[in-house]
Amino acid sequence: MGSFKISGGKKLHGEITPQGAKNEALQILSACLLTNEAVEIFNLPDIVDVNNLIDLLQSMGTEVHRFSGSHVSLKASNIDLEYLLTDDFYKKASRLRGSIMIAGPLLTRFGKTYVPQPGGDKIGRRRLDTHFIGLQKLGGQLDSFSEKKFYRIASNGRLKGTYMLLDEASVTGTANVVMAAVLAEGQTTIFNAACEPYLVQLCEMLVRMGAKIDGIGSNLLRIDGVEQLNGTQHTLLADMIEVGSFIGMAAMTASSLTIKNAGIASLGIIPDVFSRMGINVEFRGDDIYVPAYEHYEVETFMDGSIMTIADAPWPGFTPDLISIMLVVATQAKGSVLIHQKMFESRLFFVDKLIDMGSQIILCDPHRANVIGLDRKYPLRGIRMSSPDIRAGVALLIAALSAKGTSIIDNIDQIDRGYQYIEQRLQAIGADIERI
Repeated sequence: MGSFKISGGKKLHGEITPQGAKNEALQILSACLLTNEAVEIFNLPDIVDVNNLIDLLQSMGTEVHRFSGSHVSLKASNIDLEYLLTDDFYKKASRLRGSIMIAGPLLTRFGKTYVPQPGGDKIGRRRLDTHFIGLQKLGGQLDSFSEKKFYRIASNGRLKGTYMLLDEASVTGTANVVMAAVLAEGQTTIFNAACEPYLVQLCEMLVRMGAKIDGIGSNLLRIDGVEQLNGTQHTLLADMIEVGSFIGMAAMTASSLTIKNAGIASLGIIPDVFSRMGINVEFRGDDIYVPAYEHYEVETFMDGSIMTIADAPWPGFTPDLISIMLVVATQAKGSVLIHQKMFESRLFFVDKLIDMGSQIILCDPHRANVIGLDRKYPLRGIRMSSPDIRAGVALLIAALSAKGTSIIDNIDQIDRGYQYIEQRLQAIGADIERI
């Protein structure tokens, strides 16, 4: 496991471009299994999680042509279902949480799939019930093998469309059910569907492939199954999590920064939440300009009560930026209550921020009260370890703003979600190196 060495307190400047959206990429790659024709993908992030899924698809028999780090073509015309029973499949799939996304496409096209208990971030319980219940309602039969944490889902013939009310508006759960339903017999109605931009992108790609989907962008989807799908081309959105991370990075380091091709139309409430923190950005076409903020003051609610920033399903604030907002709050003027509703252990990196000099009270696994220092007391560099992707980048932002040198260990977690991160930060003036 590598480490980052960061000398903080330096101003950043210039332009930075966000990568393609990681969360969208895992869905789009899995959707390639729905057709035996080629699917060409552009703006793909060159990151560990994406590359691991491509490697898994290739091991299953998918023909992969990589034209560059961000441009790939996949053709799933010769899938080896026997490979799903091998130890190699179990090993590769279980280390990647995104591997659950292949379940729906394999089940609907081939009539069976195998799902190891997937890996990913250790940020609390992240159940798979929404995936499995949705696939069962379409006709999948679930068997579990507890000794290996291994699941098999099979159908007796073609899946059958039905009505379902999802127990939670899960992005990946909705995507899995949608991908299964597009080749099912009859109509499928999904209520309480997730409606994130990633889901919109997936549905629009499936329509270009020949699927029939109504209600795209809403929480009520109607899907009329078709016999087969065709190949297509698809370009991923800019990663909204990177965009939010870069806004927070500019604010914490009191730097002016331009974020190129930010995909402003798909950012939703993100700029408004930063505005509540006293950080206002400028839209210049599809670019975002963040001015240098020597000080930024947190708003209060109209009754004078403390500002609360909480995550929620789209169009609410994405949980993947809660860690970033917590770090940004440490140098604000005023106090903020950070409420992480959707995962119960994502705030367990605050001890490292406290060691750096932040004033934070961890109320419980879901809530932290941050008393901003208003830059009167800079954070200090320390040695720390990255617990997950988002917390790792939050700690990286804290280190860039801190006085002195910081070492961040376990940066494999950061590499899972952020491509070429040290090179891109070096290009805008950060003093960071991989050691």
